Amino acid sequence: MASYEGKTKEQIIAAEKRKLNGIYKKLDEKTKKATESLVNEAAFMGASLYELRTIIAEKGYTEEYQNGANQKGVKKSAEIEIYNTMIKNYMAVIKQLTELLPKEQKAVKLQDDGFEEFVNGRED
Repeated sequence: MASYEGKTKEQIIAAEKRKLNGIYKKLDEKTKKATESLVNEAAFMGASLYELRTIIAEKGYTEEYQNGANQKGVKKSAEIEIYNTMIKNYMAVIKQLTELLPKEQKAVKLQDDGFEEFVNGRED
């Protein structure tokens, strides 16, 4: 992911939108309009994931907790929990957007090595 050090969340979101719109510019106008909210959500989640990674890098993956006088220990940090949930949602949105990209209609013709003819010509 790009380095957004020193940028505001709004600037990061705008950069993510530009990046995503560049990738999905091949969509027809009708589909583009329909996917606008998905792009907005993906951009927001991308910016949020960047922020969470920064926090996790500073604080670590775990945090101490204490429930009452005798129960204490170490658990996953709240940021890790949020990150794990958000990354799954982000990937689902990106998958939805990617499935809308036009399929490249390039027929790849493999060099004929005679294998197909051999297999199809067998009588067993």
